[in-house]
Amino acid sequence: MSAEIDDPPSRPAARAFAGSAIAVVVAGTVALLTRQPWLFPSLGPAIMLHVEQPGKPESSPRNTLVGHLVALLAGYLMLLVTGLADHPSALQEGVSGSRIVAAAGSLAITAGVLVLLKAPHPPAGATTLIVGLGLLHTPTQLVVAFAAVLLVTVVDLLFNRATGRQMPLWSAPREG
Repeated sequence: MSAEIDDPPSRPAARAFAGSAIAVVVAGTVALLTRQPWLFPSLGPAIMLHVEQPGKPESSPRNTLVGHLVALLAGYLMLLVTGLADHPSALQEGVSGSRIVAAAGSLAITAGVLVLLKAPHPPAGATTLIVGLGLLHTPTQLVVAFAAVLLVTVVDLLFNRATGRQMPLWSAPREG
């Protein structure tokens, strides 16, 4: 029997609590020090996958990094294609036909590319919408967002290893 099955219910909950808090505090501290967007919504689901299901392919560093990179690039591509790269976000400007095209196109591209790359990572769907909706839209913000994904992935990998959970260094075995 695996140790995870033998764990009392409180142990996985405590690990999820601690691992999530640590990753967000680290990214938040970097955000505070740099005044850059090192915290954004789709980090939450990525962190939760890492600390709750570290052995799943969707949680692997490979899928996390590839997923968010594809999402950031697809979102920015769609901002360029629709002419929205220099516009305020949908929260400020409202939703328009162009914004719908940017959001739908970024999500469609992200989903399709991740299937082709065999790199599922559902939180990337949120990342691409964050960009397609213009919440993060400058090249600097996109580089910082990717750096934040890399940072929390490393923090979660170290946390999982320190607490006896196996998170692969790069990719997880595909589930049958």
